[in-house]
Amino acid sequence: MEDLSIYFTPVSSAEFKSQGDQIRTLGDITEFNNDGGMPDLDGVKIAIIGVNEFRGVADGGQYNSALTSFRSYLYKLSAHTTSLRLVDLGDINPGNSIDDTYHAVSSSIESLMKAGIIPLVIGGSQDLTYAHYRAYEKMEQTINLVSIDPRFDLGDVEGPLHSESYLGKIVLHQPNFLFNFSNIAYQSYFVDNSVKELMDGLHFESYRLGEVRANIQQSEPIVRNADMISFDLASIRMSDAPAAIGASPHGFYGEEACSLARYAGMSDKLSSIGFYNLIDRNDNGQTAHLLAQLVWFFIDGYLGRKKDFPIGSKDGYTKYRVGISNGDHEIIFLKSPASGRWWMEVPYPPDERLRLARHAMVPCNYSDYEQAMKDEMPDLWIKTYLKLG
Repeated sequence: MEDLSIYFTPVSSAEFKSQGDQIRTLGDITEFNNDGGMPDLDGVKIAIIGVNEFRGVADGGQYNSALTSFRSYLYKLSAHTTSLRLVDLGDINPGNSIDDTYHAVSSSIESLMKAGIIPLVIGGSQDLTYAHYRAYEKMEQTINLVSIDPRFDLGDVEGPLHSESYLGKIVLHQPNFLFNFSNIAYQSYFVDNSVKELMDGLHFESYRLGEVRANIQQSEPIVRNADMISFDLASIRMSDAPAAIGASPHGFYGEEACSLARYAGMSDKLSSIGFYNLIDRNDNGQTAHLLAQLVWFFIDGYLGRKKDFPIGSKDGYTKYRVGISNGDHEIIFLKSPASGRWWMEVPYPPDERLRLARHAMVPCNYSDYEQAMKDEMPDLWIKTYLKLG
């Protein structure tokens, strides 16, 4: 593995350890990059990366990070296990240029993923998602990206990269390794109709905030289908997360955001996640505290992984075949005996077997099966089939 110590500023770990007979905390089970040097990463499952970079903020504002406050809350939370190897690599501070920071973020994420470690990035502005994505390019892996965000962040693709244009840069980047993009919780008054039409024309998926909040559990398969998640803290309402760049009166309640973080942790497919747009603002630590709980729920979800993504043998899965009268395909559904979760099989060209096989098994809800039983082709099946073809 690349020597990651060249990118990181160590953090002091002494203050994060519990004292006396208190509950065992995340601070107790975390290994830190501190004055003693970079911890051994062999057997590590999750690595926390702080990034103190805000030069890519779209509004041009000058911001400071709240990473210290975030850690002070995170490492006081209880640890439900002693077997999980969790490390905190410290902070990537701004390079001489913003491209230097992007390189450090990309290289660090790539090295960790190659070692089978999930990078958990605490940003920094959301343009870092672009550097995050490029780690997969270096691995030549075609991915599904999910953004939990009140906006689409397509921006002006001809202009400079910033926190509200990163998605446009990803979509147009060559070589392109983006198979699918899904937005969760966009807010219509922040989105131009032409941009929404462009998203639909690309067969990307987008879900309005009200639609998701009406039944938060319906978003679990969307999150389960992600290889990478970019979580904009501005998707949480200002009353719950006031120290987020772009915070507004509407958004998720804290507990709803924590449900999404837990779904992300539970996903066998997810290999990295970033939480972005946390800033140092006088909110009595409220936003940093909520972010600490989001990370706690992600870890809790990870501990509950069932390892039942049906990419290999499907023996033991309950299989349902549904014929659609006005279509050329039957739809095959699989239900996991371990978790009760559902998937749909979508056919794809045989010459693309190795590259696209993992994208042809699409997480879905029981409601998709019910729709097929009504002789209706689920939209998710159609969009995936069009992309695979």
